[in-house]
Amino acid sequence: MADIVVAIDGPAGSGKSSVSKQLARKFDFAYLDTGAAYRALAWATLNGLEFSKLESGEFESEFDYQISTDPDDFWVRVGDSDVTEAIRSTLISESVSAVAKIQNVRDFMKRLTRSIVEASELKGAIVEGRDITTVVFPDAISRILLTASEEVRLQRRSTEISATSTNAVVNQVSKRDESDSKIVDFMNAADGVTLVDSSDLNFEQTVEVMSAQIEADLKARTK
Repeated sequence: MADIVVAIDGPAGSGKSSVSKQLARKFDFAYLDTGAAYRALAWATLNGLEFSKLESGEFESEFDYQISTDPDDFWVRVGDSDVTEAIRSTLISESVSAVAKIQNVRDFMKRLTRSIVEASELKGAIVEGRDITTVVFPDAISRILLTASEEVRLQRRSTEISATSTNAVVNQVSKRDESDSKIVDFMNAADGVTLVDSSDLNFEQTVEVMSAQIEADLKARTK
């Protein structure tokens, strides 16, 4: 198992995925996007998996999920299907909250995330999502909540999804944040979690600030 876990939470458009990948490269850690599993499960329900099985827990034996932890060779698969691109569609973004709010699903995702980290042969793992600092890895060596103002987050997400209209992006991000915030608080840092606001930082500066925090946390651990 990865001996060092860095937990990173944050709302949509905060930059946590791209920053987390860069941090994984910098520290030679595994990279795990936990949101991809929820999206993949949402994709599965639209492609044959009965939604009713999510409530009962029966979906677990049918959900053949695989994900790369290499930030330079990232892919997501469900069974024989490569869904890396498909799970980023607007349809999945609009469907994933209904999946994520089911407690059986959240419990399964917690176990799944831990099992993927345990299987890593690298010394550490950067794990990003929305409840990683508080639910999945509350004892992580470094716990960071990466956020930004709503205006900045919407601007960033609009750039990422260039084929989608600005209004659609605003609705998509706002609805997802509103729905998910009823399940877990990813807008406010819990006790012991470091808040990093990247509203006035560019990508490189954000990586630098978070790298310094991780290094400080690692140093404190050895004392």
